[in-house]
Amino acid sequence: MSLQVEAAIHCSLGRLEDAIPVLERSIEVLDHEKGQDHAVAKFSGFMQLGDTYSMMGRVDRSISSYESGLKIQIETLGDFDLRVTETCRYLAEAYVQAMQFDDAEKLCQRSLEIHREYDSPTSLEEAGDRRLMALIYEAKGDYESALEHLVLASMVMIAAGQENEVAAIDVSIGNVYAALCRFDEAIFSYQKALTVFKSIRGDGHSTIASVYIRLADVYCKTGKLRESKSYCENALRILSKQVPGIATEEIVSGLTEISAIYQALNENEEALKLLHMAMKLLKDTPGQRSMAAGIEAHMGVMFYKVGRYGEARSTFKDAVAKLRAIGETRSVFFGIVLNQMGLASAQLYRIDEAVELFQEAREILEQECGPCHLDTIGVYSNLAATYDALGRVEDATVILEYILKLREEKLGTANPEVADEKKRLAMLLKGSREG
Repeated sequence: MSLQVEAAIHCSLGRLEDAIPVLERSIEVLDHEKGQDHAVAKFSGFMQLGDTYSMMGRVDRSISSYESGLKIQIETLGDFDLRVTETCRYLAEAYVQAMQFDDAEKLCQRSLEIHREYDSPTSLEEAGDRRLMALIYEAKGDYESALEHLVLASMVMIAAGQENEVAAIDVSIGNVYAALCRFDEAIFSYQKALTVFKSIRGDGHSTIASVYIRLADVYCKTGKLRESKSYCENALRILSKQVPGIATEEIVSGLTEISAIYQALNENEEALKLLHMAMKLLKDTPGQRSMAAGIEAHMGVMFYKVGRYGEARSTFKDAVAKLRAIGETRSVFFGIVLNQMGLASAQLYRIDEAVELFQEAREILEQECGPCHLDTIGVYSNLAATYDALGRVEDATVILEYILKLREEKLGTANPEVADEKKRLAMLLKGSREG
């Protein structure tokens, strides 16, 4: 039995941790310089290793494995082999998941260049790359470029008679229009997609629920609250049936999105109820812990806003534990969750705990965002406040002077935020002298 087959068996039995060392051994024994068979097997091993890490929620390790696989594939097949485009797209999708959008854009651009070298302008594969590129541009806030790629992809799919894919692209076009606040055009695109999906898949399919959610969001943003709530209820009717074929992650994602709309409608209890429903559906598996942590962080913010600080701290603590368990401890998201937990701890007068959380959050956000980012400055400010509460006035003063310097450099000395920081620092120094 080959090592890669053995690893696949471990994965099929849910023993992901056991599969990792087997795959690593399978890669070590192969030398891609000994010929194409070795190279193909080693490439396959790296991709399988990446998939296994992905199922475990270890996105960083997953990406590293895919990168190694792509490097071997390019060395073996050359820069402009069509098979390279598939791996580029695969890795680009992983980058998108990790929110590394610049890296994703470069790979997607590379794939498009290879398609231009070999394919006709109506290649379905190229249309797939354009849809991914549109997703990347949308994430980066370049909505006009996203729209351009989606229109080109739609034209290819229309020519190929891919009615279902055209409808899926119409949903993406609607998302871009909504981001541009072109709400009438967004609704038109969503309704077009809805008509097609209903005719192909029927009224009870999860895809219909996802379009209902998007329509609910647009109507909420335009103040048509009755219509918004009606579409939410329609989506919930589909998702609550848990129709065979609907993945758990899809139901959880839908419930989370509807919860956000109910929150915008000031129906916070209903929003929390939906998040609890979503959490019950998730299992304590590595692949679902990241999603669970995201939901718990959202719940924590909601608890904090309504003054339920004990529940907020407890929920943030659960989210932090899950993120630590899957190794996601250097991400911006992790830093923000630590900061939020620190705020809840401070409200409960657990000041020493709050200091530790703010210190860890500061270290991560300094590394990932830089010292001048608003999230980083927010943590500096929170840390200064907790130092002051502990009587560590000198430490608090050092941080406030640093924040003031950053704000002056970025905003100018006449900015109101800078003036507020000066007042805060002056009050702290005055209190220190009086003490």
